[in-house]
Amino acid sequence: MITRRKFIKDVAMGTAAVSVGGTLPTFSAKSYKNIMGSNEKIRIGVVGVNSRGNALAMGFARQKGCEIGCVCDVDSRAMNKCIATIDKLTGKKPKGERDIRKLLELNDLDAVIIATPEHWHAPAALMAMKAGKHVYLEKPTSHNPAENEILMEAAKKYKVIVTTGMQRRSWPNVINAIQEVKEGAIGNVYFGKAWYANNRPPIGKGKIVPVPEWLDWELWQGPAPRVPHYKDNFLHYNWHWFYNWGTGESGNNAVHFIDLLRWGMDLTYPTTVNSSGGRYCYDDDWEFPDTQIINFEFGNDKLITWEGRSCNGRSIEDSSAGASFYGEKGTLVIGGGNAYKIYDLQNKIIKDIASNLEFKPGDLTNPAEQLDAFHFSNFLKAIKENTPLNADINTGCISSTLAQLGNISQRTKKTLTINPNNGHILNDKDALKLWSRTYEKGWEMKL
Repeated sequence: MITRRKFIKDVAMGTAAVSVGGTLPTFSAKSYKNIMGSNEKIRIGVVGVNSRGNALAMGFARQKGCEIGCVCDVDSRAMNKCIATIDKLTGKKPKGERDIRKLLELNDLDAVIIATPEHWHAPAALMAMKAGKHVYLEKPTSHNPAENEILMEAAKKYKVIVTTGMQRRSWPNVINAIQEVKEGAIGNVYFGKAWYANNRPPIGKGKIVPVPEWLDWELWQGPAPRVPHYKDNFLHYNWHWFYNWGTGESGNNAVHFIDLLRWGMDLTYPTTVNSSGGRYCYDDDWEFPDTQIINFEFGNDKLITWEGRSCNGRSIEDSSAGASFYGEKGTLVIGGGNAYKIYDLQNKIIKDIASNLEFKPGDLTNPAEQLDAFHFSNFLKAIKENTPLNADINTGCISSTLAQLGNISQRTKKTLTINPNNGHILNDKDALKLWSRTYEKGWEMKL
């Protein structure tokens, strides 16, 4: 039987077969109207729609030739809200599923967006690839570096299109800024600095409470080892700050700007990683640092650093987040949005490129709706026409690994020596224990 997914893939490769009447033999005329080649609809399922996933569902629903076919969440409130939102936006009500495994059984879905908590990112992406679905995977790509290696191999094995939520690689002025760096606008670049600053409140000391009736707590935990009790400061956003489920501010935000520095400076894996910081601001259950400096050395030639301040929002270069490239002839600064500035060595602005597309740094779920449409379009075009992705799985996994190596250095209080060919930690048994994770039985990741 010819499935919709196979048909779309064949169209992209120019190999689709049709019957004498001009329609696929295994589809009815009614079904044919809703598949690629008629109105070129790509049907997508969205997994994890409480916050960022809801924004992604709306963004993709607005794309020409795209339809949200199913919404999946273990929080029934979030699922129903997203279904209603898409119905109102498009006039078509998507299906709802609590369990991702049920969503992946749907043959009429071509791709899956994964915007779950981070401990679910890699397992869900692998499950989707095994089901033959194309994948849009939010950042970070995984909970730990070992999962990144599995994902990169899986994309090759299952031959599906997998993009990652490093959306700045599709923003027009950011692309131009990186091109300026590569073309020598500021000379040889030897140092890059990235940063993120916010005023996050404390999360308190969690109290043991009954699991809410709207939540499937067992399925929410999924691949992660079980905790003994449900507490009132776990959900929703606070899971970022617990080792069992999140990757801290570095995985949450550093990845975007480490990725820009890697891109502009043509870097992959470092040779050494060192992190300093701690949970300084509040006495609560938050496990990751609220203040962190990570240094990545690349041989004797280049250095990049990331500064994260979760509880002091004082900006750098007039932006709460960004990346600066320092070269022999000057400096190029990209803030959080789609704009950049170039300075000479006398600190004089020689180019100031603004953007008429809005970026909202205080919006945790959808700060760049208009800009992100460029990234969504890139993914959909790759599915339809087999064109290159701006942020493929390797791109996302390498940048995520760097952020995770920073966390491993922080947790072990050690400077890590890294194999620059594959990112592996060398000669450190304590650090290697954090390279991967223990899974709840039955949820292990296997190619």
